[in-house]
Amino acid sequence: MAAEAGNKVKVHYTGTFDDGQVFDSSREAQPLEFELGAGQVIPGFDQAIMGMEIGESKKVRIPEVEAYGPYNPEMVFTTDQSQFAEGVTPEVGQQFQAETPDGQPLFLVVKEVSEEGVVMDANHPMAGKDLNFDLELVEIL
Repeated sequence: MAAEAGNKVKVHYTGTFDDGQVFDSSREAQPLEFELGAGQVIPGFDQAIMGMEIGESKKVRIPEVEAYGPYNPEMVFTTDQSQFAEGVTPEVGQQFQAETPDGQPLFLVVKEVSEEGVVMDANHPMAGKDLNFDLELVEIL
């Protein structure tokens, strides 16, 4: 039986960047469970699992456009320190969560803090990166 859209699947994976650095893996934990074609994972990951058989393994390279998208410099902006809650002092690398006008969560990372303001980056941390996955389809539910 081959995996197809609408199937719930369990997948073991190891994700790496082009330099070989592992950014995530399910190998030492439970396999990732999701519904194929439901938008629960990045598009390239979904597509890679389609048609796989239980027990099948493969390696795929997912280009940035099928992963977290290209890095968008327009998603970097400067805000005033007064926009932060009282007692919160933003620091480089600190992460915050906001909400878009349509209610979607938006994750922000502080890139720079100066007297002129706080530079925030709303890009996904893996935006602009091609991703490599070692996949194994464990189960079709």
